[in-house]
Parts: sequence; C-alpha cells; structure tokens
Amino acid sequence: MSEPARICVVGALGRMGERVRAAVEADPAVVLGSLLEGPGHPGLGSEASGLVVGDDPAAAMAAADAVIDFSVPAATLAGLAAAADAGLPYATGTTGFTPDERAEFERHASQIPIVSAANFSVSVNVLGHLARVAAELLGEDFDAEIVELHHSAKVDAPSGTALWLGETIANARGTNLEKAGVLSREGDVGTRPPGSIGIQTLRGGDNPGEHMIHFIGRGERVELAHRSFTRDHFAAGSVRAARWLLGREPGLYSMADVLGLPQG
Repeated sequence: MSEPARICVVGALGRMGERVRAAVEADPAVVLGSLLEGPGHPGLGSEASGLVVGDDPAAAMAAADAVIDFSVPAATLAGLAAAADAGLPYATGTTGFTPDERAEFERHASQIPIVSAANFSVSVNVLGHLARVAAELLGEDFDAEIVELHHSAKVDAPSGTALWLGETIANARGTNLEKAGVLSREGDVGTRPPGSIGIQTLRGGDNPGEHMIHFIGRGERVELAHRSFTRDHFAAGSVRAARWLLGREPGLYSMADVLGLPQG
C-alpha cells in the first residue's frame, strides 16, 4: 500500500483553508504536509492541524507532494512559481486574476499539471454541464440570466463561478462572455440585446454561495440552481482534484477533466 500523498495548503488559515485541512484529515489517501500563509499574516508561526504555519513557499513545497490553494492572486502566483520549481501538481480555486496575472498563471501549466476551477464542488460542476446542455437545446429564444449571492466579505464580483457559468452558456451558443455578457444595468439601458447573458451580483451575511440560472422564454422559464450551506463540498472536491493530478502530465485541467464530464 502506497504512502498517503502530502498536501501543502496555501491560505491555510482562511475560511477555505480551514475546511481544506479538515477534508485532508478526513481522507486516508492524503495527509497534511505543510501550511502556507502570506508574509505578515498574524497567524504565522502558530500551529494548526499539528503543523506550524509558514510563509516560505519553497520550504512548504519541499514538504509536499501536491498543493491545494484557495487564496488571492498574488499568493497563488507565488505558490505556483515555487510548485513549478519543485515539480508539484497544483489545484487552485483562486479567482479574480487580471489578464496579465492569468497569462503568468497559465505559463506554469507547461511545467506542472494544474487544476484551475472557479468551483470545486462536484454538484456545481454538474450544474455547469446541465447549463451547457440547456443552452444548446433551448437556443437564444430563451434569454439567459444568472444571479449569484455570496457573503459580505467576498471582494470580487461577479463570482468566478458565475463568470464560468456565463462563459459556459456563451460557448454553447458559439460566442464568448466578453461579447455577450451584461454585468450591470442602470438607468435607461434600452431593450435587452439579443443573445446577451446577464449576471447579477448579491452580497450579504455569511452565505458560502448560491447560483441561479434562468433561461427565460415566452410564457415559460427553466431554472437551474445550486445553493451551498457549508464550504465542505468545495474542500472535498479540491482534495479529489489534487489526488487526480498526481502523476499527470503538465497542462491546465478543469474539474470537468477530473470528473470525466463531457466538454463542449
């Protein structure tokens, strides 16, 4: 029987980092190898899950076989650079990258296998699959609108998941979200552009995340929804992705790859 894979958790003391640590501890195929936080974090040097929290990416990678990262773009890029130097697979749910940051992110995929997912929940990824099928079958006769709700501390809007769902619908229609997306409406905006995909953002409380997709036709409507009540399923999905990455060739992968879902 092989030894459990050691996991480095980036953003180990954050909301998601806490749940990732719990998910790793609950999975007999993996163990915690190292915990990483950013320089200046008040928790540096403290102990969590039996390990000391550090801020040296190279040292953290040296004690790991794979990385799980829910943090912010700057921390993710630093973690990716260290993981690439160490040859470690990397699973990250970080969103909010600028185009330049995303390009830097993707360059590392030529060195190591990376799963980048706006959402690691298995059920959310099934939602994305259903949204693609619905968009293909219903066509542009049904207007597509997405409403997302997250906790008041979330700093980026719309959510990465909402943007991914919008891009999924756009791709199914033969376009992209940059052309079709409508992310805000205010004042005299005129009639709804044909084929547009609206995304509306709500923020409040401690909600881990809700996404509702409306396909609105003439006299009828199809609704697809996912509501999170904990962050545990995000964490469990990230552990599944990290395990799947072990032994993979360098490249940029998605949760659809991990789950074997059809991709359009």
